Amino acid sequence: MTALYLTLLIPMCSSILLGIFGNRSWAAKFNLLATVAAFASSVWLALNVLNHGSLGGYTGQFRVDSFNVYLIALTAFVGATTAFFSLPYMAQEEANGRLSPGRMRLYHASYQGFLFTMQLAMSTNNLGVLWVAMEGATLATVLLVSLYRTPEAVEAAWKYFIVCGVGIALALFGTVLLYFAAAQVIPDPENALLWTVLSAHASSLQPAVMAIAFVFLLVGYGTKVGLVPMHTWLPDAHSEGPTPMSAVLSGLLLNVALYAIIRVKIITDAALASGTLHSPHMAGNLMMGFGIVSFTVAGLFLHRQRDIKRLFSYSSIEHMGLMTFAFGLGGPLATFGGLLHMTVHSLTKSAIFITVGHATHIAKTQSIDNIRGLIKTQPAVGWGLAIGTVAIAGFPPFGVFTSEFLLLSATMKSYPWLTVPLLTGLAVAFAGLFRHLHPMVYGDVPEGQQKVEANMFPVVVQLLLVLWLGIAIPGFLSHWFDQATFLITGSHLL
Repeated sequence: MTALYLTLLIPMCSSILLGIFGNRSWAAKFNLLATVAAFASSVWLALNVLNHGSLGGYTGQFRVDSFNVYLIALTAFVGATTAFFSLPYMAQEEANGRLSPGRMRLYHASYQGFLFTMQLAMSTNNLGVLWVAMEGATLATVLLVSLYRTPEAVEAAWKYFIVCGVGIALALFGTVLLYFAAAQVIPDPENALLWTVLSAHASSLQPAVMAIAFVFLLVGYGTKVGLVPMHTWLPDAHSEGPTPMSAVLSGLLLNVALYAIIRVKIITDAALASGTLHSPHMAGNLMMGFGIVSFTVAGLFLHRQRDIKRLFSYSSIEHMGLMTFAFGLGGPLATFGGLLHMTVHSLTKSAIFITVGHATHIAKTQSIDNIRGLIKTQPAVGWGLAIGTVAIAGFPPFGVFTSEFLLLSATMKSYPWLTVPLLTGLAVAFAGLFRHLHPMVYGDVPEGQQKVEANMFPVVVQLLLVLWLGIAIPGFLSHWFDQATFLITGSHLL
C-alpha cells in the first residue's frame, strides 16, 4: 500500500507546504511537480491492483479495488494536466491584477487540498471517513470559488457553501442511519461503517432503515453530483471561480460524489433484495428518476445561457444525469457504459474548460455574445473548443459516443419506452451547444480580441485519449471496467 500512501501524502503535504510558502516564485512549479508525482504514484498503485487484485491497508480503513483504482488514477491525471495549464494561466491572472501573492498562496494550497480530499474519499473503506472527505472537498472548493473576492464570487461561494452544506448534512443523517442498521447485525460496531464489512452483512441489514438511509444519502451526495433540483450552486461556482478550478470541479468532484452513491447503492440493493419490501429496485429507480430529470432540465437550460462557463456547467449536469441514470438502470451493459462515461466525460470536460479559459482571456469576457471568431484570432483555441464540443456532444468516433451508445442499448433492452426521451434529450442538448458554438468559433472577430499565450498541450492529450477510447478501449482498461462492473452488479459484461 506504499503507492496509496504516497498518492495521499503527496497532495496533503504539498497543501501544507504551499499554505506556508505558496506566495514564493517557485510555488506554481512546485504545485505542478507535486501533481505529477501524485499521478506517478497512482499509476504505481493501479499496476499493483492490476497484478494483485484488491488491496487494503491500515487495519481495513483503506481499500483499493477495480472500481476506485481507475478513478484514483484519473483524478491524479486530470489534476496534473490542469496544473500544467494552471501554471501560465494563473500567472497571467496575477499579472492582470486579479490576484495578489496572498491569493495565489491560497489557490495553490486549496488546489492540493482539494486533490487530497478527493483521493481520500475514493480510497477510504470507511463510509464515515468518506463523508468527512467530502466535507473537506466542499471547504476547499469554497475557498477556490471565492478566490477573486468580487461580490459575484463571494455570493457564488456562499451559495455553494449553503446548498452543499445542507446536502452534506443530509448525507450525514443517512450515514448515521446506515450505522444504526449495521450496528444491529455486525458483531463489532467499531467496524460497522467499513464498506467491506457492510457488503458482507448487507443481506442482514434492515430493509426499511436502509431504504430511508439511501434516500438521504442520494439527496445529500446528489447535491454534490449536481442533480436537479439540487444543482443551483454548480453554474454559479463555475462562472465565478478560476478556470482551473472549473476543470477539476466538473471533471473530478462530481465523479467522487457519484462514486459515493454507487457504493451505498450496492449495499442497499443487497439489503432490499433479501427483505420483505416490494421494491427491491427502489435505489435504482430513484437514481433513474433523478438522472432523467437532471438530463432533461440541463439540456433545456443549455439554450438560455449567455456565459460560456455556465453553458458548459449545465453540460456537466446533463452528463452527470446520464451517468446517474446508467448506474440506476443497472445491469452489466449500462454499468460498463456508465464507468466509461465517467472517464471520457472527465477528460473531455476538463479539456473544454481549459480551452474556455484561453477563450475568455482572448475576448476579455465570459459573455458568449462577445466571444467571436476564435478560429481566426487563435486557431488552436478555436479548434480545441470546436473539437471538444463535438466530443462532449457525443459525435463518433469519440468515447462519449461509445458510452452513450452502450447506455441507449441497455435502455432499449430493459426500458424501451425510455429510449425516446433519452434520444430527444440528446438532440436538445446537441442543439443547445451548437447554437452557441458556431458564432464563437466561426463568427466575425470583434475589436479588442487578441492572441494570448495558450497552453493547449493538456487539451490535445486529453482529447486524443477520448478519441482512442472511442475507437478501441485498451485491454487493461476494459478488464478494469469489467471487474468494476462485476463488483457493482454481480455480473460480468466481457
